[in-house]
Amino acid sequence: MTASTNADMLARGDAGAAEGLWLRAEQQSGGRGRLGRQWLSPLGNLYCSTLVRLQADDPPAHLLAFVAGLAVLDTALSILPQCGARLKWPNDVHVDGAKLAGILLERRRDVVVVGIGLNVALAPEIPGRTVTCLRDQGAMAQIDAAAVIELLAERFAARLLQWRATPPATLLEVWCAAAHKPGEAMAVQRGPDDRIDGVFDGLSSDGALRLRLADGRVETVSAGDVHLVG
Repeated sequence: MTASTNADMLARGDAGAAEGLWLRAEQQSGGRGRLGRQWLSPLGNLYCSTLVRLQADDPPAHLLAFVAGLAVLDTALSILPQCGARLKWPNDVHVDGAKLAGILLERRRDVVVVGIGLNVALAPEIPGRTVTCLRDQGAMAQIDAAAVIELLAERFAARLLQWRATPPATLLEVWCAAAHKPGEAMAVQRGPDDRIDGVFDGLSSDGALRLRLADGRVETVSAGDVHLVG
């Protein structure tokens, strides 16, 4: 057990660890999600982190959230091609609205640590949220966290190469094709008393969410929780 694979990987990054290193924990005592939330870490699911060393000519680092999302989606679909998994802005993977995986990026100087939690064997109970896991979606018992990380590392490497080799707009188009449908109803919670409702209108050039409101105006959202409606 460790407190957090992201914290461990940040320390290894400081010590000079090379890009491509992966860490996996059986359990975490201090796993973290977005917006400071706790990430529940029961035995049986995948908790892992990798690092990317930024180069002078790399695309914007924040787009690595989309890279990671696509890699996790690729992994889920390689195990369960018919499960219907899709991406949810900014960096969740879900099946019919139920959360399958989450991603947390942390940067320190030229190192970006990508932390990934993927529910393999168990769907933790989280108040107010619907959660699923690969087993609940039909994955066979021999698909465990150790096997999943091998698939994930390969697919992350491929998506990282795509990030470096193609224009950012192309990456975002690929992400959109695997995510929300144009006109899909959603609400974005930007704060305790700040919720806006509308329909998905794509992403801006920097990856922010475009939400078209009922009056036709488009609101650009850089941070918040997306809730699918209907």
